[in-house]
Amino acid sequence: MRGEPEHKPLRPSWRCPNCGILWPCSAAKLRLLGEFREDRPGLLVHMAKVQEEATADLTKLNPGVTLPDLTPRFVGWAERR
Repeated sequence: MRGEPEHKPLRPSWRCPNCGILWPCSAAKLRLLGEFREDRPGLLVHMAKVQEEATADLTKLNPGVTLPDLTPRFVGWAERR
């Protein structure tokens, strides 16, 4: 998919640099579903690790602020079929 923008997270904000919305954006979710098409458990493990990274970044970015539960954003969508 040459020439198409990548929808990878902009760290430490964890927003999509192309869409401007919270990552994973719809395009990133579609890409991840394609990458892990035959390995839903692998996708869930991957997204749980990414959630840990995001939590660490967002905690440093917003010290003293209680973060909302990030599970629906990072893992919840990947559990559904």
